[in-house]
This record gives sequence, structure tokens and C-alpha cells, in this order.
Amino acid sequence: MTSFLGWLSALVAGVFSAHVLQKLCFPFFWRDLVFLLRVIRYGVRLELFKLTSSVCTVLDRFTQQAQRIPNKPFVIYDGGVHTYRDVEQRSNRLANVFLEKVHLRKGDCVALLMSNEPDFLCVWFGLAKVGCSVAFLNTNIKSKSLIHCFNCCGAKTLIVGSDLAECLDGVLTSLLEDNIQVWTMKSQSEHTHMHTLLDKLDAASDQPVPAALHATTSLKSPTLYIFTSGTTGLPKAAVITHLQSLKAAAGLWAFGATEDDVVYIPLPLYHSAASLIGIGGTIHLGATCILKKKFSASQFWNDCRTHNVTIFQYIGELCRYLCNQPKTEVDKVHKVRMGVGNGLRQDVWREFHSRFGNIKMCEVYGSTEGNLCFMNHIGKIGTVGRSNFFYRLLFKYDLVKYDMVKDEPVRDQYGFCQPVQKGETGLLLSRVGILSPFFGYAGSKHLTEKKLMRNVFVKGDTYFNTGDLMAEDQGGFICFRDRVGDTFRWKGENVATTEVMETLGLVDFIQEVNVYGVEIPGHEGRAGMAAIILRPGLVFDGKKLFEHAMRDLPAYARPLFIRLQEVMEMTSTFKQQKFQLVQSGFNPSTISDPLFVLDYQQKSYIPLTDLIYQSIITGERKL
Repeated sequence: MTSFLGWLSALVAGVFSAHVLQKLCFPFFWRDLVFLLRVIRYGVRLELFKLTSSVCTVLDRFTQQAQRIPNKPFVIYDGGVHTYRDVEQRSNRLANVFLEKVHLRKGDCVALLMSNEPDFLCVWFGLAKVGCSVAFLNTNIKSKSLIHCFNCCGAKTLIVGSDLAECLDGVLTSLLEDNIQVWTMKSQSEHTHMHTLLDKLDAASDQPVPAALHATTSLKSPTLYIFTSGTTGLPKAAVITHLQSLKAAAGLWAFGATEDDVVYIPLPLYHSAASLIGIGGTIHLGATCILKKKFSASQFWNDCRTHNVTIFQYIGELCRYLCNQPKTEVDKVHKVRMGVGNGLRQDVWREFHSRFGNIKMCEVYGSTEGNLCFMNHIGKIGTVGRSNFFYRLLFKYDLVKYDMVKDEPVRDQYGFCQPVQKGETGLLLSRVGILSPFFGYAGSKHLTEKKLMRNVFVKGDTYFNTGDLMAEDQGGFICFRDRVGDTFRWKGENVATTEVMETLGLVDFIQEVNVYGVEIPGHEGRAGMAAIILRPGLVFDGKKLFEHAMRDLPAYARPLFIRLQEVMEMTSTFKQQKFQLVQSGFNPSTISDPLFVLDYQQKSYIPLTDLIYQSIITGERKL
């Protein structure tokens, strides 16, 4: 008996010691394990699709939910409730119209230019039911970029929302010349060459089209094209396969969301966050989403209280806007328990918690076209994701040394990249392999190849270059540091510097231009700035440049600041030098070059004075 008690006490002491040791050395072990098991479980399900050659797509999942919970609200928009059955039947009608009137066929690519509204989903699903791939067009893009989008994804049909039809006035002729048929969500149109859809819906059947039209046996089949800015200047059509859309749709579930949650989606549906994670996630769960046409900081919390929102999607800028709203006594009166998004700064994160309660903020890192995703399931402030030994076994990634001045990775004497130490900042590279394929961009093998790095650590290996500088601490938490190359982020959008350079280069008094992003205190991302060399004998014209930028660039891509230079510095590889320009910023008291700032009231670029600079730094001047 004494021996038994001795063994029992030793066992209890051992278990207690192991528990204490685990808490001290591996505090997130169980949470990591549970999260990883969920991810693996879902991954196994996707692998089974490959073995059975029968893929249950996001569309299939929606159809299943419409049969299982037909009367449950799927989308609540502008006070109107649209059940799963409502969206299913309307998308069926549209699918029949697409077959009989628009004459679309399985395999066709169709471009969609619509604002956030329920019909965006109905059209998307209707096209998918016919077996078409859908290209989501950014509603901010202008004429040149719009034509380019059709060329790279091969779309020969455009469906445009009723509120955006007028946006085609300057480009409709070019579309028709390229044999692109244009259909609008209206009952009648002033344009004789713009066909209408709404007038054909009432007579259309709401019965499903043959399932064979959209059935697929391959996870790697393209289902969407989502456009992302890149170093080429013009938007690139990232290929979104069923594999990627299914992975994204499981994101909310992986964070612990259930069918009882109500998801608030204020982000644009043409981006992958809202469409793939938000809408896809709502469908995966069988939940309800609140869809907003545009984000409104003043309406946000009232909406959340009215609709009992429990999860919301965000970008960092959105949270900052909410923190800048006047404080009220009901700031913490809501049912929101989780936010899912990216780009949340530490200071805004802490202020958000202090102001609105301890809402779990789940950062997600991953580009639209990328083959790697980090998820901050712990909710640690300031980190975009979490890694551990098991995650690295499944997803191979590395952080390598990067030379900011030369704007290129550091290579050793043998030509191989050098990994950074824990805690150091490095360029994030993701290994391309069976578990993490890279599907690239539509219409250009060249653009796809440019995102890849070969012979990184050994001859023959291939990595996807994220273009992001990251750091991983001793605990496995990953922090975003900066972007490199020719893209920066402003107002929640990626700005391609080459596109802005090419556009500004058309102005008659500009000889050379270098575009980059500069940090502004209290703002997410970087604001656009352009260093300009004037043509000999010509002078800077702020009004002309303003008119040009307004006409040809979306609002987020217009440079806020202009710097006149006499000489453009170059790197040793004859690239424009951006690093020193970024570092020097836009302070007129420390920069001897003439500086100008975008002024919407005066409709011009006006001299940037110390007074204006201070008003920008203090946040008094709206940007």
C-alpha cells in the first residue's frame, strides 16, 4: 500500500511538473494543437477530393445549405433580408438567362463589375452554375486598366451593376470593338449596345441548370480571377482555383466561428478577403452575413447592435477610423466577439481593445495569389500569424536577408540566399510544392515567373517571393515589417508604383518620375509620393498634374506628395533608388527640394509649407 501511494504521488507530482513546465516553456501548446488539428482535418478532406475525383466546391456547399436551411437569412443588406432559398432561386434564374439569352457556355470567362450588393452574389453564383469562371473587377479602375483586365483573363462578356453603367462611358466603344458583349443589371438602358438582364429575369425559370455544367473533378481548376496590383504597373489577374477558394472559405471556421455567428462584411467583394473569406466562410458555416455597400464608421456599431453581429471583417485602416469616432456610453454594448482581417497596427489594436472591449482580433496574412497563409489564432497583439515545428513541416517558408539599398536579396559566394536569425527582419519566401502550389497569373507566364525565385538554398528549388519583410520571434509569432519592391498599400488597396509612374509620365512637363510610399503618423500603410524631374525649359504645373491624376488614377493611387529633383539617383543595377527617398519622407524643413501636396479644394498640387506639414502630422488635415 505504501509503495502504491508512493507511485501515485510520484505520478501526480510528475503530471503537475509536466503541466507547469508546459505552461512555462510551451504556453500555447494546447491551443496550437487544437488549431493545427482543425487545419489538418480540413486538409485531409481536400485530399480526399483528389482521391475520389469529386470536388465539393464552394458553390456546391451553398446549394447544400440552401436545401438544409432554406429559410435562414443568408445576406442582410440595406434592411432587406435574403434567405439561402432566395439567393439560390435568383441565381438559378440568372443561370438560365446566361444560358438562353447571353449564350454563355461552360469554360467561358465573364468579367463582373459590381458594387457590394446581393446581386453581386446572385450573378457570381449564376455564372458559376453555368460553368463560367468569373473575373472580379475593381470598381476603382480606369479605362486603360479596364481594357487590360479583359485582355489578360480572356473575358468576352462583361456584367456591370446598375449603379456603375455610367462608368463605362469612356470605354464602352473600345470594349465593343474588342467584341466584348456588355450586360447591365437594369430593366432598360440608354445605351443601345448595352444589353439588359433584369427585364429577362421574371420570365426565367428558377429551376437548377444541369449540375454537369459546373461539376469539376480537379481542385486545381480555375474558378475566379481576382486582380492585384504588381510591379508591372497594370493589374494582374491572380488565378483562384477551387483549392484556394475552399481553403479561404474554411478560415472563419478555423478561428472557431459557427453557424450561429453573424458576420459583418464592409469590405469590397472584388477583393479576396470579403468574397473568399467573408462570403465563402459564411457559406461554409451556414451562417448569416451583413453586407454593406461601403464601410461607414458612424454606422458600424449601430449596425452591429441592430443585427447582433458577432464577427466582423476589417483592414487596419477600418479599425483606426472606428477609434477616431466620438466616444459614447455604449461603445462596449454589443455582441461582437471576433474580428478577422489584416494590417492592424499595435497602437490601434490596443486602443480598439480599450475602447470597444476585449474582442479577439484574428490577423490573417496571405496575398491573393500567394501559396502561404499565416493565421494569428492566439490573438497576440502586433502579430500577423503564428508558426511552430508542426506548421513548418506542412508549409515550408523562410526569411532571408535583404539589402534595402540594392533592393534585392543578399546572396553568398555560391549564389544562395542566407536565412536570418530569430528576431531579425528578412524577406519572406514560401516553398512551391505539392502542399503549397503557386497558380500564378492569367495570360502571362512572364508575370508568373517574376514572382518566383529559383536556386534559393540549393540548385533546383523554387520559392514564391511574397515581397514582404517579416520577423519571427523566439516564441514563433510572426510580425509584418514592410513591403519591398514596387508596391505599397494605402487606403486598404495595393498601389503599383509602375502604373502610377507610367500614368504621370504622360504629362508633358515631366521627363522622369519615381513613385514610392511614405509613412504618415497615425495612418495605415504608406501615402503615395512622386519624385519628378522636369523637362528642360518647362515648369511644374500643379493644376495640370491634378487634372491628369484625377482623370487617370483611382483615388488611392494618386500621389499625395510631389518632390522636384534635378537628378534621379540609381542603384548599382540601374534601378531607380527608392530607399533614401522613402527614408527622407516629406518634411519641408529637412528637404531642400521643392515639395507639393495634393489639394482637392484648390484642385491642384500646391506648395507643401511647414504649416501644412504640421497639420498633416497632427491629423488636422484630411488625406
